[in-house]
Amino acid sequence: MLVCKYSTSKLKKITIEIKNFVPLIKTKIMDLEARKISFVQEFLRLQNEEIISVLEKMLRQRKTELIEKSLKPMSMEQYNNEIDQALDDSKNGRIIKASELKTKIQKWD
Repeated sequence: MLVCKYSTSKLKKITIEIKNFVPLIKTKIMDLEARKISFVQEFLRLQNEEIISVLEKMLRQRKTELIEKSLKPMSMEQYNNEIDQALDDSKNGRIIKASELKTKIQKWD
């Protein structure tokens, strides 16, 4: 049996708030999609190589910043566990030479 700690009127209010919020989320998503399409269209009309170079550089820099911001240092425990796992893999023959791996990767095409 499901027990609810909210009254019916409170649940109705929450439901209304959620229903009002969903279109806002959809609008933000659509706005972002529309902005991206508009940006790409404008970008494709560019004839100035300097502007394109600046935009490319800015995009690369920002992506790098976002990636670096999301990176978190490994804990010492995790670091030691990974070393132990690598040693165990080596001891049990679960390794491959770099040259062999390179050969395998070249065959993927």
